[in-house]
Amino acid sequence: MWTIEVTDTFGGEANYSWVRRYEMDAHRGECQASIMRRAKAIAGYSGVRGRTSPMGEGFEFRPYRVLHVMFVTWRDA
Repeated sequence: MWTIEVTDTFGGEANYSWVRRYEMDAHRGECQASIMRRAKAIAGYSGVRGRTSPMGEGFEFRPYRVLHVMFVTWRDA
């Protein structure tokens, strides 16, 4: 299962003055692009461009021109 966490940033770091959390089922053999496309759709970032970086057992997405960050992290069920 994937957990999705969206929050604001301050000074480039996650600030957590507000946070939205979601969960997403895993699909066997799914690639990073597919995971991020589904996560962005769930979090309301469909069509939003940004930078995705690997982060431990997941990914970090930073949309351009918005002071938000989205963490997509693998969690064993």
